[in-house]
Amino acid sequence: MSASEPDAARPDWCASSQAARDTEPNFRTYRATPESVGHARAFVRGALADHLGADRADDILVCVSELATNAIEHGTPPSPPPGREFLVRAAVEGDTLRVEVHDVGDGRPEPRKATADDDNGRGLFLVACLADDWGVTTRTGTGKVVWAEFKLAAGPAVIAC
Repeated sequence: MSASEPDAARPDWCASSQAARDTEPNFRTYRATPESVGHARAFVRGALADHLGADRADDILVCVSELATNAIEHGTPPSPPPGREFLVRAAVEGDTLRVEVHDVGDGRPEPRKATADDDNGRGLFLVACLADDWGVTTRTGTGKVVWAEFKLAAGPAVIAC
């Protein structure tokens, strides 16, 4: 079974992905494996190629990596399906490029202050620094959406960290 093939054991938002892609081709569903992070980055790069300027492309793709990794590590249960998948959505709305990662986890992620000796814990800090805005919303049914937004308008970059 491919990463986006419907399966009756999947959550509703995963099982309906194939049909929805016909009308909204800007999202994909992935298995919760480390290899999926690279696939999610490639999807966003391809889906938004016309909008990814050289000045923001790396920032956007780093955020996709961090949000997908968090979905795998914290937003999907450790047991086999259902729930071992996450959804990535990328869209341009007006002058804003928005990336969303949907998962079935019920926690509310927050940036934490990692120490110099910590091997992890910097992902949301990076997202907060690189994105123009980010947040978490609840989903209808199970789970949450962690999103990051990037302004497309030209202008000097300001890093708020």
